[in-house]
Amino acid sequence: MKHQLTAELPAGRPTGTSTAASTEESAGRSTGAPTGASAGLATELREGTRAEHRAAESAGFVTALLDGRLGPDAYADLAAQQLGVYRALEAGGGRLTGAAAVLVAPELARTAALEADLAHLWGPAWRGRVEPVPAVRRYVSRLDAVAATDVGYAAHAYVRYLGDLSGGQVVAAMLRRHYGVAEEGLRFYRFDGIEKVKPYKDAYRARLDALPFGATERAAVVAEARYALRLNREVFDDLADRHLRS
Repeated sequence: MKHQLTAELPAGRPTGTSTAASTEESAGRSTGAPTGASAGLATELREGTRAEHRAAESAGFVTALLDGRLGPDAYADLAAQQLGVYRALEAGGGRLTGAAAVLVAPELARTAALEADLAHLWGPAWRGRVEPVPAVRRYVSRLDAVAATDVGYAAHAYVRYLGDLSGGQVVAAMLRRHYGVAEEGLRFYRFDGIEKVKPYKDAYRARLDALPFGATERAAVVAEARYALRLNREVFDDLADRHLRS
């Protein structure tokens, strides 16, 4: 999905309901960001995850959802899947005590917003309707294992939060247009604690670059981010099985 379901994606259409439209890759091209040994970790992440971003962009579920070919329930199901992911990521951040704790920021937390969206979309009994797809179970298991580590949190926070910030408004506009989703069901895409998104994203990338990681740890962060994006694509595939192929 090239809206926001994945991290900061290469140029093209946004991915996800969290789907990133304004992408890290295009940002790097326009600003002349360094590559190779002189690059910061944020640039290494962008360059090292291009293939996984492109794979996510081609997910059939995301394309159908953002083209208006599904329905509000498919969007609600996506939000339900994301809820498990963000609960696990944010629980890991709460246990983090190492250098990557500088990346934990309450203004980025999405769990409460997703819960509020689901209450609006599915009503007060929404918890009984949440059915995690197999890929979400694997994703949550991975986060439970690594999100409280410096390498793990840096990788997964990059994938989730910078993607959320990059494409949220585009995705929300599509959901309003195609499915008539009210603002009360789109809280996930609002970051009320962030006044200006671009300066915030730049500062967050700077925090990533400042982490005291050697070459081995940096490579591990990139590898973990690639794995996170593959898991993200698998979530979309499972949702396609549920909503497109059923």
